Amino acid sequence: MGGELFASFVVIAGLILAQPANAQSEAPKDTLKRVEQQLQTGKQRQQQLERQSQALQTELDTLRGRLIALADQARGQEQTLDQLEDSLTALEGEERERSAGLDAERQQIATLLAALQRLARIPPEAALARPESPVDTLRSALLLRDAVPALKARADALSQALTALADTRGKLVDQRAKALAARVALTEKQDEMNRLIARREELSRQTEEERVQVGQRMADLSGQATDLRQLMERIEAERRAAIEAAARREAERREAERREAAKREAEKREAERRLAAQKEAERKEAERKLAELRAAEQKIAEQKAAEEKRAKDEAAREAARERELAAKSPEDGPPAVSGMVLPAAGKLTTRFGEADRYGATSRGVTVQTRAGAAVVAPRGGTIVFAGPFKGYGLILIVEHGNGYHSLIAGLGRIETAVGRKVASGEPLAVMPPDGNPDLYFELRRNGQPINPQRGFGAPEGKGQG
Repeated sequence: MGGELFASFVVIAGLILAQPANAQSEAPKDTLKRVEQQLQTGKQRQQQLERQSQALQTELDTLRGRLIALADQARGQEQTLDQLEDSLTALEGEERERSAGLDAERQQIATLLAALQRLARIPPEAALARPESPVDTLRSALLLRDAVPALKARADALSQALTALADTRGKLVDQRAKALAARVALTEKQDEMNRLIARREELSRQTEEERVQVGQRMADLSGQATDLRQLMERIEAERRAAIEAAARREAERREAERREAAKREAEKREAERRLAAQKEAERKEAERKLAELRAAEQKIAEQKAAEEKRAKDEAAREAARERELAAKSPEDGPPAVSGMVLPAAGKLTTRFGEADRYGATSRGVTVQTRAGAAVVAPRGGTIVFAGPFKGYGLILIVEHGNGYHSLIAGLGRIETAVGRKVASGEPLAVMPPDGNPDLYFELRRNGQPINPQRGFGAPEGKGQG
């Protein structure tokens, strides 16, 4: 900016110093007015020269397009002329070959015709009187007879060849005419191209001269285009524009900061809202799960209480049935141990914890019974297994409640079924019908064997009786 101001000041100073002496005595206002008038005139002339230059350039572009099109047409006609000349050369060679062949064929046919005419003019009686032998005469006649069709065929072929030769000569004439027309058209295109090229060079020269003149005039006018007042006004305008641009940039920056802050605040509020909503959802979910857990615990407690009540009621009913059955049972029925009825009557041969006949520690008791003795339930309960099992033979398993199970083995026949409820002392099976069979009885509580002789309610673990 400083360099432009200095250059403008130098130009204005030069213009003032370049004025005549009488012009230097002019008032600054008159000098400024005269310079502005010259500047206006120079601008008008500059616009006029610009329009002329554009018109010349348009005409020059048009001529260039026409010149390119003519050059393409000339190249096409040159190619066409080359093809016509090649075709003309080929036709001329073909005509020479056909003419030579026809001349040779014509001479051969003429010779044959002369010979045949001589043979045909001899009468038959004269042929008989000739000095040749009859065989030669016959050969001549046969030759005459065979030559006539061949001669006719060759004459027909000669006629067709003459017709083809005439067609070839006609094509040759047409091709020569086309070649001549192509040469004339090519010459015309070349002449037109030469005229356009000359016109193009002339317009280019005029355009270049006008362009130089315009450039010089623009240089002269640009030296007079700025005076001190216009320069100061432009400086002031640029200063105001710079201040306005800076103010706009500052306002845009503040607006961008405001929008960014608002965006961050909105994002923060949204994040807080989502976090609060998540926490509220988690709290509600925790409350729901807690309520479900409490309801489940309440339900389990109620079920447990109901189960305990049912177990107590069942135990009371079972005790009543056992008392009733004990009162009704004969004196010679199955023995009772600690208030519990043994499954069968007989002799106790192995007690709990003693070594059995195999040397292993017994986990139950063994009773030697009579053949076919009845086997009863030691206490009321439910049949959970009835049938053969590995090396134990037929066995029964009775569930009594409160974790108690009875296992009875060594049976001969089972007379109950799985799932059936039985009372204390109720017949379940019979022992084998032969000898003195052994009945094995094992009492378990929570899966652990206990001493059957101590009965139900006894402490868990092994014991001796």
